[in-house]
Amino acid sequence: MTSYVITPPRQAAVAVKGRDELFPVRRVYCIGRNYADHAIEMGHDPDRELPFFFQKNADNVNSSGEFPYPAKSSDVHHEIELLVALKSGGVNIKPENALEHVYGYAVGIDMTRRDLQAEMKAARRPWEIGKAFEQSAPVGPISPASEIGHCEAGSISLSVNDETRQQGNLNQMIWKLPEIIAYLSEYYEIGAGDLIMTGTPAGVGPVDRGDVMVGKIEGIGELVVKVV
Repeated sequence: MTSYVITPPRQAAVAVKGRDELFPVRRVYCIGRNYADHAIEMGHDPDRELPFFFQKNADNVNSSGEFPYPAKSSDVHHEIELLVALKSGGVNIKPENALEHVYGYAVGIDMTRRDLQAEMKAARRPWEIGKAFEQSAPVGPISPASEIGHCEAGSISLSVNDETRQQGNLNQMIWKLPEIIAYLSEYYEIGAGDLIMTGTPAGVGPVDRGDVMVGKIEGIGELVVKVV
């Protein structure tokens, strides 16, 4: 039996719809500017440039239904996203085989300390401080692809206090799911337990303590998160 000098950290995990077992989280990859309208609102050209990725930490995943407003920021934004959960992986996966590695899908929100991200961008420094912080990845339960199929189209939206902020369709992604998985596998050995957040439509904006966010993706479900 392996022993450790300290107690091993808790395994990050996400609920699975209709099952008692949990989905263990290994890594969290996020693709940036994957909807043209969001690229425009962030001041970038929406043309089909090569995708880019950043990461959150596995223990940033938050299934509590609450989002604690983080320290050192006064401008925290919501970004509704389709989350992809992988059951297997590898390197140099071909797009035509990519969906074979998908376990299922969930509603996710990429919470962003926008002011800190902007400071890091201006200084040409990495901006994990704006993205990878405690509880910054609220997620709903995973719906297995074996039950709902694969998500090529469907409405995606987020409201704050019953006011719609973001509205789009999954078919508006610049890079489609097989392309995202294949491209990511060229640079990383992706594997079982990995989560991929696939980008957000336009309408990102700030939240305050007491706000209630409701994210919805057609065919997957709803995620309700209160800012505390």
